[in-house]
Amino acid sequence: MRHKIAGRKLDRPTAHRMAMLRGMVCDLIEHESISTTHAKAQEVRRLAEKVITTCKTPNLSNRRKAISILRNKNIVTKLFDEIAPRFQDRNGGYTRIYKMGQRSGDAANLSRIELVS
Repeated sequence: MRHKIAGRKLDRPTAHRMAMLRGMVCDLIEHESISTTHAKAQEVRRLAEKVITTCKTPNLSNRRKAISILRNKNIVTKLFDEIAPRFQDRNGGYTRIYKMGQRSGDAANLSRIELVS
């Protein structure tokens, strides 16, 4: 089964882009906050919101779906046990993006994405 991770191409081949976004969502769930470029933060937000919404209903099917997207059982366990119950009464809007200015090397717009507490 292929998951639709579309949107911005971020100047990367599809496989690289999907692997990067999956890794960034895992880091976001593990650390609850990451810094990246603004375009990447917006794409990470799209995928993270979908995964968290899926994990709000704890059943085997949703657990397998989350594992197939994130590919890390420890992160999925944290997502089901700690993160999703926090957002049980919330209908979306699980993440927040702060703009942090520009990177000195290439003037890329930097942002911080974090889980809402």
